[in-house]
Amino acid sequence: MLKISVLRTTYALLLGLIPWLGVAQTESQSAPAGGDYVLMASDLLQVRIFQEEDLTREVSVSQNQTITLPLIGTLDVKGRTVRETEALIRELYDKDFLVNPQVNLTVIRYAERTVNILGSVNSPGPVVFPQEKGLTLLEAIARAGGFNRLANKNKIRLTRTSLDGEKTTYTIDADQLIKGRGDSSWSLQINDVIFVPESIF
Repeated sequence: MLKISVLRTTYALLLGLIPWLGVAQTESQSAPAGGDYVLMASDLLQVRIFQEEDLTREVSVSQNQTITLPLIGTLDVKGRTVRETEALIRELYDKDFLVNPQVNLTVIRYAERTVNILGSVNSPGPVVFPQEKGLTLLEAIARAGGFNRLANKNKIRLTRTSLDGEKTTYTIDADQLIKGRGDSSWSLQINDVIFVPESIF
């Protein structure tokens, strides 16, 4: 009964029949969190080393996805998780400067991560990812106020740009996702653009 209730609530949100309530109940799937979070440009980090307070730093990940720390200099953190970066810092300090350093790396402010929702939704515009979590197509549409009454839910277009600038567009049937019949939950990536067309009567 609980599962049916949640499905009905989510479906109503997507149809725009009830007010948006923070969409807490739709956040069922998440990207790797905590120590498995992949660092991004503009994340603000705190690096602490046990009993080495003079080495404690707050550093921002640069647009080139690097950080700079005392003694060990500039580190490339592109594609690295929090724990991987922590292990790299430990290795570099242990190599030449400290004996068995105890390193703690914490993200104290996350870079803003958004996707754009356009077309037949009630509140089109940027939608922010929850901190440390992923965002699915249906969750993003719910955060944009749900479909409006003119929406064509069968032909949603998702445009994704790769790191080399190549754009790929997918056509998605949201009705199938709502009914649990889709092959994928369509987890979104940063800067995805979702367009919900109008139905043609």
